[in-house]
Amino acid sequence: MILVGIIEDDEQIRKGVQTFLNRQENFACEWSFGSVEEFLKYIASGNMPNVLIMDLGLPGMSGIEGIKIIKEKYSDVDIIVFSVYNDSKRIFDSLCAGATGYLLKNTPLEEIKEGIELLSKGGSPMSPQIARKVIEFFGQNNKKKEQQSPLSAKEKEIVIGLVDGLSYKLIADRMDISIETVRFHIKNIYRKLHVHGKAEVISKSLRGEI
Repeated sequence: MILVGIIEDDEQIRKGVQTFLNRQENFACEWSFGSVEEFLKYIASGNMPNVLIMDLGLPGMSGIEGIKIIKEKYSDVDIIVFSVYNDSKRIFDSLCAGATGYLLKNTPLEEIKEGIELLSKGGSPMSPQIARKVIEFFGQNNKKKEQQSPLSAKEKEIVIGLVDGLSYKLIADRMDISIETVRFHIKNIYRKLHVHGKAEVISKSLRGEI
């Protein structure tokens, strides 16, 4: 049985989704609230749903702030955003806050059900428009990183070796160059990145800054 809750201030939408889910086999949607505050007040003394369908434009606390608080208090709950908004900022703010799915409000009821089932199996349901924006976001970020990196291809390869914990000799063997050439490239890496040691290079690499 998948236990579902919904936080949505539009009563017609809220009741429509709740009624539909309660008619489905292996679904129960007993939790239905018009705000995050109502949900938190009620849930403090009751059981938790497995999945929470959540609007973003709510009265009082916003949906994104609500996602953060709910995930901090109840980390096992999966949250699907259910919103009219499809702008990149809200999408990524929601995902960063802890949402594991994002469906637009024009999603047919049957697809909402399928999305919840996908979520319960470890997937992340997203409306096609949302998935496209996620892909575009990562594509743009990768291009920006490539454009912004001051390092050459060989210097990047040496950084990978440093991150892998290789000595200068092992890096030289991997790249089929001399140790002196490795040292020359590392001096250039330090200069370009404005750092003074290997640890700083590794740290920048792990943070995605190279």
